[in-house]
Parts: sequence; structure tokens; C-alpha cells
Amino acid sequence: MQEFTIEEVARYNGKNGEKAYVVYKDKVYDVTGSGFWSDGEHMGLHEAGNDLTNALEAEAPHETSALDAYPVVGTIKK
Repeated sequence: MQEFTIEEVARYNGKNGEKAYVVYKDKVYDVTGSGFWSDGEHMGLHEAGNDLTNALEAEAPHETSALDAYPVVGTIKK
């Protein structure tokens, strides 16, 4: 599995044809194909290319298991 730095994940922001990746608990998820992540934004609240761990645990109206629908494409380098 590929390892990413946070800076590398930031390039996958879903804009200009880029894939859309998000991080949750050091796992990198590919949300590119999701209609919920149009143009790299989710519901006007979150942007692809970021670590969403704190935001998902604090304010998401859905369970974090919603990410189970998306492939894990890597992990964050320690």
C-alpha cells in the first residue's frame, strides 16, 4: 500500500481533473467517484486533500463508517 505525506495528499483535492483523497485516522481514502465529493468539496463543509479525522469525529452528521464505501489507497507516513 502506498504511503503519503499530508503534503502529498493535499495534491489530490478533486479540482482540475485531480483525484479526490481524504484522510481519516491515517488511512487515505479515494472519494473521487462519489457524487458527495463533487469538485473536491463535500456538502460545502469539507475539502478533499485534507485530514478529516477531527472534523468527522466532531461534527459529521453520519457515522465514520460511511468511508467504508470508498477504497483505501494508502496510509500516512509516520
